[in-house]
Amino acid sequence: MSYKKKVLIITYYWPPSGGSGVQRWLKFSKYLRDFNIEPVIYTVDNPSYPINDTSLESEIPLGLEVLKQPIFEPNSFLSIFGNNKKKESSGFLNPNPTLLGRFFQYVRANYFIPDARKFWIIPSVKFLSNYLKNNKIDAIITTGPPHSMHLVGLALRDKFKIKWISDFRDPWTEIDYFQQLPLTKKAKKKHYQLEQEVLEKSDMVIVVGETMKKKFLKHNHNIEVLTNGFDSYENSLTIELDFNFSITHVGLMNADRNPTILWEVLHEICSENIDFKNNLRIKFIGKIDDTVIQDIQVFNPKNIVRIPYLDHEEVRKYQASSQVLLLSINYVPSAKGIITGKIFEYLQAKRPILCIGPEDGDAAAILKKTNAGNIVGFNNKIELKAAVLKLYKDFKEEKLFVKSINVEQFHRKNITRQLAQVIKKVVS
Repeated sequence: MSYKKKVLIITYYWPPSGGSGVQRWLKFSKYLRDFNIEPVIYTVDNPSYPINDTSLESEIPLGLEVLKQPIFEPNSFLSIFGNNKKKESSGFLNPNPTLLGRFFQYVRANYFIPDARKFWIIPSVKFLSNYLKNNKIDAIITTGPPHSMHLVGLALRDKFKIKWISDFRDPWTEIDYFQQLPLTKKAKKKHYQLEQEVLEKSDMVIVVGETMKKKFLKHNHNIEVLTNGFDSYENSLTIELDFNFSITHVGLMNADRNPTILWEVLHEICSENIDFKNNLRIKFIGKIDDTVIQDIQVFNPKNIVRIPYLDHEEVRKYQASSQVLLLSINYVPSAKGIITGKIFEYLQAKRPILCIGPEDGDAAAILKKTNAGNIVGFNNKIELKAAVLKLYKDFKEEKLFVKSINVEQFHRKNITRQLAQVIKKVVS
């Protein structure tokens, strides 16, 4: 019988956290045992999550060792003064803070580096040092954002010479909102230095897409791409399609992700075609920015369906019943490398995907590889209108379906198989 490897996974997001940040390592932990690897989770004891989803607690593997330590989070205090109490990974910044709010945004950006979870680093290193002295661990894995998790791993790697894998669910200095932060030159330099040190000292770096890999290669050649994925099987959900022509967006939609060109196209078609106007339903499952709310006011209220949050199982039902699934990539300089987690859930739902984003980006490559939908450039209004009209024509003719291929490669278990190979490669 082969020896079971044991890995310590350091993550801020863990059930009862909801949203996208928790999914990746909850699912990896769910399947790692199938590949002879035992995960141990280290997470926060008193988190301040923006979204809670207690249903995910049922997915924690039976008998999994979960270590917890309390954390001091200044976000709760700063939010009193006009800052949004949203996590770094959401990409939301308060566009109209009070004067005092702007001051605290400045303080948070320049004194809480790499993020507001920095106060957890020293206590975590102390706690985990004691744990590592008394327990055999083959490797440490840190996942960010928040990137403070990586600094915990960095300190433990230096102290114990233990193998360390850093996982980047999102970029660090190239994340969509980084350039929006009120950072001084000194603070920016510190971010770049820390990012470089984490990348160079990691025994292995895991990223979610090829674009991020290419950018990181200058710091480390040991980089593997492990995408996110879906965790349900094709025949596990049978749902009737929506009666109306529904276009559904799942997840957070901030100002950078607001597809104004789509609202223009849909409003234009509504003014030209009363049948389209009567059939159109734009569904938002998740929080949307004030700019989105303002833009969609041009539509008849019956055209809009807003649901702030649903648990994961309910979201799957909405995806499976939607006529079209909207994937909107953030319109930012780093757009090519953005792969939102929802794309994989969309693939599993097997409904046509309409993506607005870079036609040569990572998300576009996945859609082309799977034949799962259309990708239209940010400013290509003519092509977008043609795509919407074609989707609507197929809807009216009751032939709006998608013949996607190679989708099962993105099942969480298959990606965990790749992760297990990476871990064994690092610790061998």
